[in-house]
Amino acid sequence: MTTPPWEPPLAGTEVEHLVGALDRLRATFRWKVDGLDADGLATTIGPSSLTLGALLKHLALVEDYHRITKIGGGDMTDDADSPYRAHDGSDDWEFRSAADDSPADLYALYDGAVERYRADLTARLAGEGLDQLVDASDGEGHHASLRRMVFDLVEEYGRHTGHADLIREAVDGRVGEDPPADWRPTSG
Repeated sequence: MTTPPWEPPLAGTEVEHLVGALDRLRATFRWKVDGLDADGLATTIGPSSLTLGALLKHLALVEDYHRITKIGGGDMTDDADSPYRAHDGSDDWEFRSAADDSPADLYALYDGAVERYRADLTARLAGEGLDQLVDASDGEGHHASLRRMVFDLVEEYGRHTGHADLIREAVDGRVGEDPPADWRPTSG
């Protein structure tokens, strides 16, 4: 049996397990939102206004925000081509504005953000590892470690993959803990 590329090692290093857990959550989330048209990405359940499209945009923003601002100390809107230049400063901008984006744009935004974070994380891990301090701090000069930032991202994905699981089941009945071993994204 071939091990899927997102499966963490059975016995690996701390870095392999932490990054593996994050990649497994990313793959599960991506599978939950994969292959949907605009209607599928706009589906809501119950009284919630949360959609899979909004989750795609939110997690793209979180990936880039962690990488650029919390880890690197930069500003996400510095680049003239930044998809976040339109951010209006509200806490729910990405959730509201996702309805105006095409499925192709949402998938591309998310996939691009994940690839940029992976590349940056790989480079940082090859340097000072998980113990290196990043820009995020408590305001009193105590900076967070890269380890803390990756754990925060794992927590964010854990929360939103659960949301995606419920919404996707309402869209077309797709359920399951992990993507099938041979799954690859079909959209985006």
